[in-house]
Amino acid sequence: MGKGGSLSESVVKKILLSYAYVAIWIFLSFTVIVYNKYILDKKMYNWPFPISLTMIHMSFCASLAFLLVRVFKVVEPVSMSRDLYLSSVVPIGALYSLSLWLSNSAYIYLSVSFIQMLKALMPVAVYSIGVVFKKESFKTDTMVNMLSISFGVAVAAYGEARFDTWGVLLQLGAVAFEATRLVMIQILLTSKGISLNPITSLYYVAPCCLVFLFVPWIFVEYPVLRESSSFHFDFAIFGTNSLCAFALNLAVFLLVGKTSALTMNVAGVVKDWLLIAFSWSVIKDTVTPINLFGYGLAFLGVAYYNHSKLQALKAKEAQKKASQADEEAGSLLEEREGEGKRNESQD
Repeated sequence: MGKGGSLSESVVKKILLSYAYVAIWIFLSFTVIVYNKYILDKKMYNWPFPISLTMIHMSFCASLAFLLVRVFKVVEPVSMSRDLYLSSVVPIGALYSLSLWLSNSAYIYLSVSFIQMLKALMPVAVYSIGVVFKKESFKTDTMVNMLSISFGVAVAAYGEARFDTWGVLLQLGAVAFEATRLVMIQILLTSKGISLNPITSLYYVAPCCLVFLFVPWIFVEYPVLRESSSFHFDFAIFGTNSLCAFALNLAVFLLVGKTSALTMNVAGVVKDWLLIAFSWSVIKDTVTPINLFGYGLAFLGVAYYNHSKLQALKAKEAQKKASQADEEAGSLLEEREGEGKRNESQD
């Protein structure tokens, strides 16, 4: 009884910890999105400089990642040659900087709720780019599912009260660059046996993101900031905003490390619905019935995609265990045959 009780206690503890990690990630992801919207929106804090905001985040995250890796040695750095860094990390950094720049820019033109609906296209983009780079095999049923997600997002866009073409193009561009980055991580890093957690990822990627963002910043935002003499750097606002962005990366590290990437996908769906509800009830964004109907269709498609991925992972794991069992049985049979032959020679 005591043993059973302790076992159930440990299981309950693990479940509660998993829920805690999910809750922390949802809260921080929620906070960063709403905080960025607050800073960039012209009707709120009114600081419409997405490149500058992204550069502040990257500077802060790179500095803290350096302290955690090099000074406090919380995580070990990955052994990486200069050539590997230039050929693998730098292209990923370029894609990441473009993704962050465009996604932050979209907050100036679109509502939080509509941006979350457009982000439902991420599986479509990842799958399509994966097929192009031969990291995913083309399957008709998967493509039909991708088209159903796209149709749902198109319906949501049709019902959007504050539709802005430029804002939609920015967000779609952000989705495309982020999806390409995720596929490139598989091609340039994972295939070479290099695994980066969110802290080491920031340690290596954030500095080159800063370099890439510096070029458009000089031409696009620096002249405007130089002329607006009324602006003073608000350490409280930008400091807490950057801290939230870094804490979100740590939360990703915890969530994926202690649960799974699939748990994060499911938690992401919950977060998106919460953000839509918050955007409608607190920020007072207009969410129409057609919006919700379209996003509902896309949501069902994404849920089916996640379910298919889970089934594929389970099948792969079962096949791996079966092959291991076959290998063990084969080696055991060989041992017995060897013993039999030795016994015969002794007789």
